[in-house]
Amino acid sequence: MMSNLERATAQPGVYTHIPVLYSQVMEWLDPRPGRSYIDATVGLGGHAAGVLERSAPDGRLLAIDADPQALAYARQRLAPFGERVVFVQSYYTDLKRIARRTGFEQVDGILFDLGVSTLQLQAAERGFSFQSNAPLDMRMGPDADTTAEEIVNTWPEEELSRIIYVYGEERHARRVARAIVANRPIRSTGELAALVARVVGYAGKIHPATRTFQALRIAVNRELEGLTETLPDALELLATGGRLAVISFHSLEDRIVKQFMARESQDCICPPSIPQCVCEHRATLRRLTKKPIRPSDEEVDRNLASRSARLRIAERL
Repeated sequence: MMSNLERATAQPGVYTHIPVLYSQVMEWLDPRPGRSYIDATVGLGGHAAGVLERSAPDGRLLAIDADPQALAYARQRLAPFGERVVFVQSYYTDLKRIARRTGFEQVDGILFDLGVSTLQLQAAERGFSFQSNAPLDMRMGPDADTTAEEIVNTWPEEELSRIIYVYGEERHARRVARAIVANRPIRSTGELAALVARVVGYAGKIHPATRTFQALRIAVNRELEGLTETLPDALELLATGGRLAVISFHSLEDRIVKQFMARESQDCICPPSIPQCVCEHRATLRRLTKKPIRPSDEEVDRNLASRSARLRIAERL
C-alpha cells in the first residue's frame, strides 16, 4: 500500500519531488473535510495534495505560485481533486487581494514553503544555479521588476556588498562586490560563478559562489521584504483556530517568522522602558512551536534539500 507521502509525490507524468517536512506539515495543519486552506507557494503541489486528500470530500484549497511553470505542474498533479482547487499565478505578496477575489476570506490554514525549488534550480535558463552557463535571471515569476543581471551590472558597489553580506552571509562580501564592479559587464551565471570562485577560493563542500547567488536571488525577488509585508495579511485571513505554517530555509526568513509570531502572541508590545502599556495590542496568535521543527536525519538522507528547513506553526486566537 502506498503511503500518503508516496501518493503525494508519485503522480504519473509529473515532475517528482519530495515535499519538505511533509508529515509534520500535515500533522500540524490538521486538514479536515469542509474546511478551506491556502498554499501560498504551491510549487509542484506536494503539500497541497496532502491537504486535499485529508480534507476530502469537500475541503477547498487556494493554490498560489509566482512561477507559471511550477503552477502548470501543480495543475497536473492536483487535477484529480477537480474544482476543490483554485489556481492563481501571482506572488504571495498579493495574498489578501487574491483570497478575497476567490472566496477564501476566512480560512482554516495557510502554508508558506519559502525558497527556491529543485525545478527552478534545474532549469538552466532561469539562472538560479551555477551548474550550467545561463543568463543571469533568477526571477521566481516573469513579472518581477528586476533581474540578477541588472543588479550585478548596475547596482553600486556598496549596495552589492551589503546584500551579499546580509542576504548571503558571505564574509568576503566586500571583495566579491569590488570584483563584480571591476569586471562589468557580467552576462552569465558561469561568468559570475568563476569570478566569485577566484575571489573567495574553495574551502569546504559548498561552491564558493553559493552565498552570492543566494543573495542575488533574495534581492531579485524581494523575498525578505515580501515575507514581512505578507504575514500580517495571512493572519487577517485566518479564521479563529486557523493555523499558519511557514517553512523557511534561511536564517533571516526564520527570524522574520519567529519575531512576527512572538509579537502577535503577546498582549503588550510596548518597549520595556515604558512603565505602563500604551500600545493596546492584544494577542492574535498562539505559538504552537516555540522552537522550529527540523527534518530528521532520515529525511535529510532521503532529501538533501531539506537540511536547512525550519517549520514554525501558530494558531489564530
